[in-house]
Amino acid sequence: MNRVEPLRRPPRLAPGARVAVVAPSGPVPQDRLQAGLDVLRGWGLDPVVAPHVLDRHHRFDYLAGTDADRAADLQAAWCDPAVDAVICARGGYGVQRMTELLDWTAMRAAGPKVFVGFSDITALHEAFATRLGLVTLHGPMAAGLDFVKSTRAQDHLRATLFAPETVRVLTSGGTALVPGRARGVTLGGCLALLAAELGTPHARTSARGGLLCLEDVGEETYRLDRYLTQLLRAGLLDGVAGVLLGSWTDCGPPDELRALFTDRLGGLGVPVADAFGFGHCDGAMTVPFGVPAELDTEAGTLTLEEPALG
Repeated sequence: MNRVEPLRRPPRLAPGARVAVVAPSGPVPQDRLQAGLDVLRGWGLDPVVAPHVLDRHHRFDYLAGTDADRAADLQAAWCDPAVDAVICARGGYGVQRMTELLDWTAMRAAGPKVFVGFSDITALHEAFATRLGLVTLHGPMAAGLDFVKSTRAQDHLRATLFAPETVRVLTSGGTALVPGRARGVTLGGCLALLAAELGTPHARTSARGGLLCLEDVGEETYRLDRYLTQLLRAGLLDGVAGVLLGSWTDCGPPDELRALFTDRLGGLGVPVADAFGFGHCDGAMTVPFGVPAELDTEAGTLTLEEPALG
């Protein structure tokens, strides 16, 4: 049975590092992009915007340009030896339409570099893990409102990029849904995307031995029930070491959600941490995927056994 194994850590960033901003999913507001670029420049980084970031699909206005152009931007940025990191501009929808258009052999040959994003970018976190074997960062995106308006989110991402040894303990303000401690390798992302990815060429077949991070936005309780039930029925959660629940902004009532998570996850017999402070929320923490860690639900901590980046 496959287990979740630690992944290769890309090198940390230094002042002057070149960062490519890409839009693999939805359309990007120009004003927010400029605000995000200003933040990155203020950190001493050299951000470059991929050619099609501000494009709009000619027919589907929920996409940032054509599938081929979005894929070409990501691949070109990743394979450019002058680029040290790739940060997504925003989520939305669209990654699943372009993932098969990427040349994963060429991207693997390009070597490790930092990759940042969340929400719809979950599909790429999975692909980078299974195809490239790389640690990725589930964190705020360059044109995200939760980034440009949140000093806390900015500070945590900045520390993770430049001094990852300073943020090895991630502290939650939440509670223990199921108390306990567990060790495993971090993985996960947006619940809806993880459910949608099942059975695709880039998705894992098992979270065995993993610390599974789950969050979502704008979903009614019955839809979250459907996604969790799909993960359970598919066997993805068999042998999972622990679960961290992030934010559920604009989802069902908190009491109803807590009852759902207890019902669907309580039977796993593993620690489950509630309201852990990552995802679609103000001041979201950056969580590395592919790093061995220890979860303590009663203390509300996730302690990384090594820094997110090398």
